[in-house]
Amino acid sequence: MSEKSEFLDPETGEVMLFGEGISACPQPVYSELVAKCPVARMAMVGSKVLSRYEDVVWALRQPEIFSSQMEVQMALGTERPMIPQQIDPPAQTAYRKLLDPRFSRKRMKQIEPDVRRQANALIDQFVDEGACEFDRAFAIPLPCGAFLSLFGLPHDELELFLELKDGIIRPQTKLADPMDMEGATALRNATGQRIYAYFEKLIDERKAAPCDDLMGFLVKAELDGRPLSRNEILDISFLLLLAGLDTVTATLGCNVAYLAANPEQRRRLAAQPELIPAAVEELLRWETPVTGVPRLVKKDVELHGVEIKAGEMVTLLLGAADIDPAEFPEAEIVDFGRRENRHIAFGAGPHRCLGSHLARMELRVALEEWHRRVPEYSIQPGETPRYSPGIREVQYLPLVWEARG
Repeated sequence: MSEKSEFLDPETGEVMLFGEGISACPQPVYSELVAKCPVARMAMVGSKVLSRYEDVVWALRQPEIFSSQMEVQMALGTERPMIPQQIDPPAQTAYRKLLDPRFSRKRMKQIEPDVRRQANALIDQFVDEGACEFDRAFAIPLPCGAFLSLFGLPHDELELFLELKDGIIRPQTKLADPMDMEGATALRNATGQRIYAYFEKLIDERKAAPCDDLMGFLVKAELDGRPLSRNEILDISFLLLLAGLDTVTATLGCNVAYLAANPEQRRRLAAQPELIPAAVEELLRWETPVTGVPRLVKKDVELHGVEIKAGEMVTLLLGAADIDPAEFPEAEIVDFGRRENRHIAFGAGPHRCLGSHLARMELRVALEEWHRRVPEYSIQPGETPRYSPGIREVQYLPLVWEARG
C-alpha cells in the first residue's frame, strides 16, 4: 500500500492544494506531486492537475489540446472571454500583436524613472518609523500606481479599483462565510457589472477627449483594418485591471517575505545589488505567485498512463513545475546565481504573460530601492505573515527595522 502524506493520497491521486498553511509554504506539496503523482486530481474540485515541468510546458504550448477558451469563463463575473487571456490562436495572436508594443522592454525603460520616484516617495512615508505592514505600505501602492499611470486611471480611485479587483479574484475575503460559494459567485457577477460600467464611461471620455494613455490607445486602435469594438475594449480592460493590480503586488510581497525570513539572502542583496535581476528570476521560480492556470481539454490525451478526456478541466500547476528537479538542479535551493533559469512563472507558449516586462522592471526597481533604503529588516516578532490561496499574496506582512533618529 502506498504511504499517504498530509497533502497527497498516491492511491487515489487526490491532492489538497488549498488552505492558508499550504499557501504560505506550497513547495512540499509541489515536490510530492512531481515525484509521486504527475497527474493528480484536485480535492473537492475533481479536476486533474499536471505538475511536472515538461508536461506543463508542453500543455501550455498546445492550445489546440489545452484551450484557454471556455464556454463558462471560470465564474469571474464576465459576460464574454477576457482578451487575450481567454481566447486561443489565431485570434489571440492578432490581439497580442496589437498589445505587445504597449508593454515592450523599450516602453518599460521609459517609465522606469517614474516607478523609481514612486518607490522612494512611498519609503519616505515610513522609513523613519522602523516598521510597516508591507502589503498596504509598499507592495500594493507601488505596482498599482505604475499600472494606473500606464492605463490613464486616476490614482485617487485606487481603493475603488482594489475593491473591484478583490471582488473578482478574492470574493471570499468580502464574505461573512468564506466557504459561501453562491455568495462568492453573486459578488463576482455584481462586481463584473461595476467594472464594465466603469470602463464604458472611460471609453466615452477618451473618445470625447483623446490622450496618449492605454485607454486612449485602445479607442484609436485598429485590428485587421477595423477599429476595436466597444466589447473588445471592455474585455481587454477587464483583464488588464485584474492582472495589473494583483500579480506584481502578490509577487513582491512573497519575495520580501522570503527575504525577511532568510537574512543571509537578504544581506547578499543589500550588499550586492547587482544580484537583484537574477534574484528576481529565482524568486519568481521559487515563489511563483500565480500557482496554476486552468485549461479546457479539447482532445483526448494520455499522460503517465492517465487518460484525460475532451471536455475535462485541467490545472497546469506552474508552481510545481518551477521546482521540478528534472529541469532545475537542486531545485529546493534558492540560488541567486542559478544558470539556465527557464522558470514559467509568466507561463509559456502563446499565452505567456503580456505584462512580463512591466512586472520584471517593477520588481527589480522595488527590490533595489527597498534594500538601498531599508537594508536590515525582519518580520515583527510574534507576528505571522498571512497568505491567500490561488494567486499567492501576502496580505499581512508586518516588518520592523531600526528606527532613525
